[in-house]
Amino acid sequence: MLVALTSQAQHPVDTTLSIQIGGIQQWISIKGTSSKNPVLLFLHGGPGNSVMGYAGKFTSELQKHFVVVQWDQRESGKTAALNKSPQRLTVSLMERDAIEVINHLRQEYEQDKIFLMGHSWGGFLGLLIATHHPELLEGFIAVCPMIHQVESERISLDWVKKKAGAENNKAAASELSKVSIPFENGEQLYFHRKWLLHYMGGKFPAKSMVDSWSEKWLNLFNEASAVNFIELAPSLDCPVYFFAGRNDMQTSTRLTTDYYNAVKAERKKLFIFEGVAHTLPTTEPAKLQQTIIAEVLGK
Repeated sequence: MLVALTSQAQHPVDTTLSIQIGGIQQWISIKGTSSKNPVLLFLHGGPGNSVMGYAGKFTSELQKHFVVVQWDQRESGKTAALNKSPQRLTVSLMERDAIEVINHLRQEYEQDKIFLMGHSWGGFLGLLIATHHPELLEGFIAVCPMIHQVESERISLDWVKKKAGAENNKAAASELSKVSIPFENGEQLYFHRKWLLHYMGGKFPAKSMVDSWSEKWLNLFNEASAVNFIELAPSLDCPVYFFAGRNDMQTSTRLTTDYYNAVKAERKKLFIFEGVAHTLPTTEPAKLQQTIIAEVLGK
């Protein structure tokens, strides 16, 4: 009896480890004040953008209420350092990996369902799981998600071209004229992001970085960008919570709002953060966490 009681006792969790997912070793970090709290798996964006090094900035309060799990997806972060993906990167492969991670956590923490949270590309991946496997989820928290990214890119390209035209910015007009949607190569993506972030007041990455990212990820990104959740998932069989920055032109807040208004779900809520763009988790970390704790957990 004492052994049984001990095994059921709650305890803090703070660990990192690799687990076998999709035939390779994949890296996860688990943090929480109590092992008996509900599990919350965070899906990072990019694709390829591990946030494990700074995730505490936007999860420190969540860790008091959830067992918070960060996962470096294949070809990202420490998972990429451990092993290369032997398979071509596809949407279905990444979704299968995510489902394996979810099932591992369900078994490890003896929970029938877990909470899922995803930012940007992670929001896309999470919506796929909410669409195909709602029975695994207590709820999904979509932060600046890719709803129909190819349309989002068209919207933002048109917006940037108008901004450049109003300023008679010939350099911007010349580079933007070379951009087609969906992006055909890293140069087109670079020109688009360069001027989008310029007019949004942000800092854009070096062209070499965008080219390197595109070699690995652009085909996957374009495959995901073609998916339109307004058509694919008119209803979701789990609670869904949308978080968006009013000024986000990278994953269109207009499209997020359109999908929120259209989707049928047992419970749905939309939270729009004023004065915030695409980097909502790191721009408003306290407000984001407070809203999740209050609205998702009801605390």
